[in-house]
Amino acid sequence: MTFKILTDSTADLPESWANENDVQVLGLTVQLDDVTYETVGPNRLTSEVLLEKIAEGSKPTTSQVNVGQFEAYFRQAAENGQEVLYVAFSSVLSGTYQSAVMARDIILEEYPQASIEIIDSLAAAGGEGYLAMLAAKARKEGKSLQETKEMILDVGPRLRTFFLVDSLYHLMRGGRLSKTSALVGSLVNIKPLLWLDASGKLIPLAKLRGRKKGMREMLKRATADVAHDTAVVAYANDSDAAEKLKEQLLENEHIKKVIILPLGPVISTHVGPNTLAIFTIGKDAR
Repeated sequence: MTFKILTDSTADLPESWANENDVQVLGLTVQLDDVTYETVGPNRLTSEVLLEKIAEGSKPTTSQVNVGQFEAYFRQAAENGQEVLYVAFSSVLSGTYQSAVMARDIILEEYPQASIEIIDSLAAAGGEGYLAMLAAKARKEGKSLQETKEMILDVGPRLRTFFLVDSLYHLMRGGRLSKTSALVGSLVNIKPLLWLDASGKLIPLAKLRGRKKGMREMLKRATADVAHDTAVVAYANDSDAAEKLKEQLLENEHIKKVIILPLGPVISTHVGPNTLAIFTIGKDAR
């Protein structure tokens, strides 16, 4: 018996890919100008609209997937005798993971034999999305839920996540960085480079003068110990720069494939316009 794969909208997976690969995506929500928007489904908020609103001065916020949403999904799976593997947004950046754990505990009281595995990806955006892609690939190859979980637990800690942002203001406003940390990016034409550390926390790494220099430094760090043939590039409203990063990544002898994923509205809310990101898998745990 195969198993169900679940993730959330911070994984930034294309809806078409999720549908084709039978991966369920639960959506965080975005509050924008006193209206709450979904981030999955036919009426979902797009990053394009969100970024336009931010440029006009809007200050969106986000909310986690709640316990009830997870409970409904887990209950249906338990009633149908289906195993579930949930690849979750970093627990350090959102309460979504904790919501899933609470919902699983509720369902296991009702259905003690249910199989619900939850992985804290300690990742976000294209990094989280790529782990979900690897899970779907493993399932397609006939791997069991436990085999797939073990593979993700091996790869996940070796995932490198780098974000090059125009400003740290949005991360500070959303509570993902302190005001003290945000000061590092307050100078004119300084482009902050950040990464997710071993605990899944977003940490400022460097401040680069100019975007081109920032892109070069991000590329250098992302390929320093690359040990996997696939990389992911993500972007907020700058697809040309994403394509440029793809070309440069493919110049590395170890990288054979680069997946480009637009940053979704939840992640875009926190990193802001013109953000670029690279995700690679290294040799050792970060």
